[in-house]
Amino acid sequence: MTADLKVDQHYDLIIIGTGSGNSIPGPEFDDLSIAIVEKGTFGGTCLNVGCIPTKMFVHAADTALATRQAGRLGLSAQTYHVDWPGVVSRVFDQRIDLIAEGGEAYRRGPETPNIDVYDQHASFVGERTIRTGEHVISGDRVIIAAGSRPMIPEAITESGVHFHTNEDIMRLPQQPQSIIIVGGGFIAMEFAHVFDALGTKVHIISRSALMRLIDADLGSRINDLAVKRYDVRVGRTVADAVQSHDGITVTLDDGGSITADVLLVATGRIPNGDQMDLDRGGIEMTDDGRVSVDEYGRSTSAEGVWALGDVSSPFMLKHVANAEMRAVRHNLLHPDDLQKMPHEHIPSAVFTNPQIATVGLTEREARTAGHNITVKIQKYGDVAYGWAMEDTTGIVKLIADKDTGKLLGAHYLGPQASTLIQQMITVMAFDLDVREVATKQYWIHPALPEVTENALLGLEF
Repeated sequence: MTADLKVDQHYDLIIIGTGSGNSIPGPEFDDLSIAIVEKGTFGGTCLNVGCIPTKMFVHAADTALATRQAGRLGLSAQTYHVDWPGVVSRVFDQRIDLIAEGGEAYRRGPETPNIDVYDQHASFVGERTIRTGEHVISGDRVIIAAGSRPMIPEAITESGVHFHTNEDIMRLPQQPQSIIIVGGGFIAMEFAHVFDALGTKVHIISRSALMRLIDADLGSRINDLAVKRYDVRVGRTVADAVQSHDGITVTLDDGGSITADVLLVATGRIPNGDQMDLDRGGIEMTDDGRVSVDEYGRSTSAEGVWALGDVSSPFMLKHVANAEMRAVRHNLLHPDDLQKMPHEHIPSAVFTNPQIATVGLTEREARTAGHNITVKIQKYGDVAYGWAMEDTTGIVKLIADKDTGKLLGAHYLGPQASTLIQQMITVMAFDLDVREVATKQYWIHPALPEVTENALLGLEF
């Protein structure tokens, strides 16, 4: 830090970002002076433009799609009208925006008198010293929880066309008749489901297979289902894009083109550390752009600096950011009893339709790691509740070690996948033997978890 730099205020603790980072200050920190820095909307990505509002749209989409498919159950039903502005209002005006505003008001209010809020961008100007707007503040300890942002392909930025990301697509004033989605991962597949189910024509451009990182048996099925529902261009990239009164026309690398009302870019996310002049604070970054931290969440190069969530974690998942937050909070309070960042048995779910949920190793990863494995794929349609739903596509895939009986991976594709997988997360977290899990507890008949029971019973030892 330069000798002539004037520091306006010194704090015991500075927290940059109000996603999971905002959960750190509790009663245990009441005797500390704390600064919270948030340049955007209070609550971070998950609350405002990610996990929570998207699932509110997904629930509406699930209902609309179920209505469209009701004929297989002997019902004649259809969605006569989608009140898009009403959906947007339900999500944001009545829920999300109120929570975000309330969260900021609480931190600024008399309930937390030891906390000051700064609402400008944070950049480092020295060791544990930050410039935010017109203020320069320093801290004994600094927590970087600044999240991530959408990654935009160069061809799209250079084209100059108006595009959307997850940060604004849900606030469109009117529902588009057609949409181009660039990307094939979590965000792309969730929005593809939302817009298609509500009546928008969906075009997907993906340079690789959709959901390419999931287990191959699930991946092949989700790709087969997607091409029946959307216009999918796999193996293609965007070469150029132009905007006209007809909408946006995207030219592909093979010379083909697609025209639609709006363009959504969902090609991944970038940790925000590169926007904060971290080097001026002595804070190192990894080769892939994350804040470099040790197993306890401490900066590997700057004393007194911690990081959590998307800005530093290899797992860009809200439940991981929350778990990392709890570890960092413990470590701040108990420096002589440090807890490691909880990075074992991390599950994920994609709320597309059908849902996808996964935890642990894929079959390929298990074989590559040298495990002697047993594998079972169980169809939803082979259990009673699967019959009731007339499900023809859902599967559960379990992978276990033959020698130890330990579950190595669990992969679900189908209704309620994100809920059903929780039992298998428990099996892995508590190191249970799958040879006993199926037989030493009741499974309610004819509830859907029987698909898991049958998958467990089908593993051969």
